[in-house]
Amino acid sequence: MFKIGEFSKLMQVSVRMLRYYDEAGLLKPAEIDRFTGYRFYSTAQIQQLQRIIFLRDSGFAVGEISALLKRCDDNYTLSALDQKREEAQIAIDEQRKKISKIEAAICELREGRQPIHYEVLVKRIPAYPTLCLRRIIPNYFHEGMLWKEFTEQVEREKLEVPQNTLNFAVYHDLEYKETDVDVEVCAVVNETEPYLSSPMFRMVEEVSTMACMMVYGPFENIGPAFAEFARWLSEHQTYRMSGFNRQICHRGPWNEEVEDHYLTEIQIPVEIRD
Repeated sequence: MFKIGEFSKLMQVSVRMLRYYDEAGLLKPAEIDRFTGYRFYSTAQIQQLQRIIFLRDSGFAVGEISALLKRCDDNYTLSALDQKREEAQIAIDEQRKKISKIEAAICELREGRQPIHYEVLVKRIPAYPTLCLRRIIPNYFHEGMLWKEFTEQVEREKLEVPQNTLNFAVYHDLEYKETDVDVEVCAVVNETEPYLSSPMFRMVEEVSTMACMMVYGPFENIGPAFAEFARWLSEHQTYRMSGFNRQICHRGPWNEEVEDHYLTEIQIPVEIRD
């Protein structure tokens, strides 16, 4: 048996954390002296503490660690680890995008480059028969996971999305949100069976006046495009925003290796002021 200080030193975990794990129910001392209140830990608890440390360092919260320890199910643990890996990859991608923005800003300042010019075109967008999946997702960077869920749902229903069809996302929030965003992903299909019988089927409504911008290059260029749209609106005051934004990625990482060749279309519904 080891005293709490000895166990702390051997396992490289502070006494404060060991007491916290005790209070949280993750790792109770093997024995507590009823006279002195001293905590003692056994050799058998070394592996359990190592697992707690591993899960903590992998990004699991105390409640999640507790659930994993109680389940003692390898398949459950593997599924949880896969989820954490996806979350970690999203976080890495977010940081890479931040670095890309910083590097682009540095280059512009050093080279004196002019801002990218975006042309706004107003056009009618017809109604589309689609397969759709709508979810509240943590933030916009999780849209890729929503597309993955969409694909899995289509496969479960044994449906086949037409090749080279139009895929787009609809953003149902009327304001920009940093968390809990309402996003719907859609793929255009035919108005035939079995699509019409699918619970995923929805006729996406026509928009008679949609302001559209083609954004070339990395996804980091999308932010400045919205700023350009704000300038366009200030110059064309006969229009005002109305409805939900859409976004179409015509060329992206799935069909284009070079980021500079990406092509994204931003669609913002507008209406003529009274």
